[in-house]
Amino acid sequence: MKIHPLISTTDALSELVERLSKHPFVAVDTEFMRENSYWPDLCLIQIASVDEAAAIDPKAEGIDLQPLLSLLVDNEDVLKVFHAGSQDLEIVYNLTGKMPRALFDTQIAAMALGHGEQVGYSNLIESMLGHSLDKGARFTDWSRRPLDKRQIDYAIADVTHLAKIFPRLLDKLKKTGRGAWLDEEMARLADPSSFAFEAEDAWKRLRLPSRNPAMLGRLKALAAWRETEARTKNIPRGRIVKDDTLVELAAHPPKTQDDLAKVRGLSAGWKSNDIGARLMGALRDSKPLEPEELPSREPRRPGLTKDGALVSDLLKLLLKIRAKEAGVAPKLIARSDDLEALAAGVREDLNILKGWRFEEFGRDALALVEGRLAFAIENGKLKMSRLAEEVEA
Repeated sequence: MKIHPLISTTDALSELVERLSKHPFVAVDTEFMRENSYWPDLCLIQIASVDEAAAIDPKAEGIDLQPLLSLLVDNEDVLKVFHAGSQDLEIVYNLTGKMPRALFDTQIAAMALGHGEQVGYSNLIESMLGHSLDKGARFTDWSRRPLDKRQIDYAIADVTHLAKIFPRLLDKLKKTGRGAWLDEEMARLADPSSFAFEAEDAWKRLRLPSRNPAMLGRLKALAAWRETEARTKNIPRGRIVKDDTLVELAAHPPKTQDDLAKVRGLSAGWKSNDIGARLMGALRDSKPLEPEELPSREPRRPGLTKDGALVSDLLKLLLKIRAKEAGVAPKLIARSDDLEALAAGVREDLNILKGWRFEEFGRDALALVEGRLAFAIENGKLKMSRLAEEVEA
């Protein structure tokens, strides 16, 4: 595989993209910093085909990333391969307002092939290629220039290895017939709603202490104000006001700006500075939530009785057994809330009662909660048995 020098011009990038666009897939990774910013600071983009790999410097003076971005979000003929790519996708979405078309995540694929839940990239490479990754540059400040050869080589290695393991993962998925298992997870990954939302909806991401319309109205206004401040200043929202302090302000609103100096989590300067004034303005403009805006009083799914909780525990045990037998990560088959819902009597709109999940797990799970499947200990080993009436049926 040919490794190019760091690409820092639009012409070199365009030539690279033209070649890459002729391949069935490309492996993609990014390096970014976000410890001190609201928006991730894109510092490096790595991309590879089976023939070549390169790192692109988005901070290079005069470089236009449009050829590369167009390949990622507009070209459906080239599959884009990431590993644990949610943050990479967020960066692409922030730059383009679009999600990459034709998407594959090797971490999710590895779950379907029994490599465990949220398997790390290093572990996956070691498992599939038999050697360890160099971790020497993992604490690099990627925003600093110039980057030395060791740092660039470290970054490019991520996509060169990714380009090697993807065909192997794909081949195993085809042999096991599990490619369709990934569709739902890939669709969830490609949904921008996890990081693209209106400031007015920021309150929904907080832990809500009550259903009081006035209190929630204040929280909605304060959360929207904080989100706007963080985005405008490009600093983490917690640097503006922490969640706990925001909830406290909504529950016990200060009467005057001077009272902000008494609020735990705010400095004394808030009683007279501009940001304190804007906070008070948000509180003054807040309105109680309308009835249709209030979070549902009823839980989305029935709560568990004590017996239901025991059934849920049995379902978790069954899930571990079935996942081990199938060689797949349990989390890919079922999530805890689905198991609890089934134990509580829910039968509608459960993924585990549909498609491949039903075949691999849901059928037995349903039999267990309906008393048609039992656990037993035989010769010191756990085994499952179906009741006679079901066997006869």
